[in-house]
Amino acid sequence: MTSAASERFPDTWRVYRDGATVDVRQLDISTDNEEEAEVPRRSSLLARFRARPLWQRIVLVVIGLFFLPYLFILFYVLPFIHPVSTLMIGDAVTFQGYDRRWVPLENIAPVLVKSVMVSEDGQFCFHGGVDWGEMRLLIQETMRGKSTRGGSTIPMQTVKNLFLWNSRSFVRKTMELPLAVSASTVWSKRRMMEIYLNIAEWGPGIYGIEAAARYHFKVPASKLTGRQAALLAVSLPNPIDRVASRPGRGLSQLASLIQRRARNADAYIKCLYD
Repeated sequence: MTSAASERFPDTWRVYRDGATVDVRQLDISTDNEEEAEVPRRSSLLARFRARPLWQRIVLVVIGLFFLPYLFILFYVLPFIHPVSTLMIGDAVTFQGYDRRWVPLENIAPVLVKSVMVSEDGQFCFHGGVDWGEMRLLIQETMRGKSTRGGSTIPMQTVKNLFLWNSRSFVRKTMELPLAVSASTVWSKRRMMEIYLNIAEWGPGIYGIEAAARYHFKVPASKLTGRQAALLAVSLPNPIDRVASRPGRGLSQLASLIQRRARNADAYIKCLYD
């Protein structure tokens, strides 16, 4: 009967494999069955993640969160990307809202840039993200119990604002240092300063120099005077208590000092304007 069927339907038992005609009765069926059995085992990454024990999932999430900022650092190289800070995200999530108007560095008055640099990080153009000499002095003073300085550079403040939190802690500082070095390696000095000035907080819900200039002095960032720039610069460490548009006697005196230093700070900003 088999012979008769094969004669009547000569192609019934023949298939094409790799360009050759093969008698299906001669195939190793067990191999195909084994391949089909393996298909359900090829689960997606998400399914494999869910299948892991809870403690392993927690560890993987923590590791992922640790490395995520480094991916964002690469992403923020692109000039048309306008990063937001963790404080801005917090204001948005809690429905408080915020005012931030991104402006390129060329639309910010150079006197503001000089004032911020002499006030916050005079060696900005000369270090690679961390001022290690200043950091050693800070550690020594801290061990003696008399340090009151933060020791943060502009790159350190930038990555802290972008990826970390405000409260001081050893854990935050430990994470901040490699992030600052990485960002300084990947970004140009101009890009670093541009991001910093566009995410810095200058009052409740006021972020970035454009929003700050308009809120405090009713002018765009490109039209700030030397006095206004100095007042904004000295308010940065504590913009909630230090109000640039309503300075007390101490803040006003400090702004006068920064204003004088900014006049002679052209050599400190060559990395930004040369």
